[in-house]
Amino acid sequence: MTAFSVVFENEELLVINKPTGISFHDEPTEKGLVSLLKIQCQIDLWPVHRLDKITSGLLIFAKSKQVAAQLGLLFEQKQIVKTYLAISDKKPKKKQGLIKGDMQKSRSGNWILSRTLNNPAMTRFHSSAISTGVRLFVVRPQTGKTHQIRVALKSLGSAILGDTRYGGTKSDRAYLHAFELEFEWNKQLLKINCLPKNGELFMNLSDSIILDLTRSKFEHSVSSDAQLNESPI
Repeated sequence: MTAFSVVFENEELLVINKPTGISFHDEPTEKGLVSLLKIQCQIDLWPVHRLDKITSGLLIFAKSKQVAAQLGLLFEQKQIVKTYLAISDKKPKKKQGLIKGDMQKSRSGNWILSRTLNNPAMTRFHSSAISTGVRLFVVRPQTGKTHQIRVALKSLGSAILGDTRYGGTKSDRAYLHAFELEFEWNKQLLKINCLPKNGELFMNLSDSIILDLTRSKFEHSVSSDAQLNESPI
């Protein structure tokens, strides 16, 4: 059975590092992450958000229904800041800014980003070249739509490496990782992060490069929004 790494835990919640390639819920032939984690921890747990099967990284679980409701409200009120890392081998239309638009289902069953703004998905990002033709994206979704980051980067012209469903080049893994969660809990600011644990390109990046890109450069890009092109993509 897969053993999940617990990154943070207190009396009310725990945060794990989800591996790539495991489904959140049970599938017909195998147990999903939620069931396996309950077996590992030997306690009841309540998920308060989720990650796609291809995505690795931080996930919060509550230890009671009451805490789950509180955390759910923080997500709903956009009080939990989520930061993701992604890699693409395709050149983006712009290197940083805001991607926004309504999410719609296509005939294939995949999601696409439209230019309408009735209930838009909003995704802030910045990117830096890490090798010839390869860019690392630091992404902060402002909303919580299904496949939001995958669709946003595809609409930018930079489908995530390994995300073949949305046009990404085949690779050793899908290069999308939930790197950091930041929120206030019991009057204490929690900033929890976890570096990717697999993927050749992720492993080739130094910890200092990742931390630099997720700190100063991202904060600068957000503070400079007035100068950015924020039209729908």
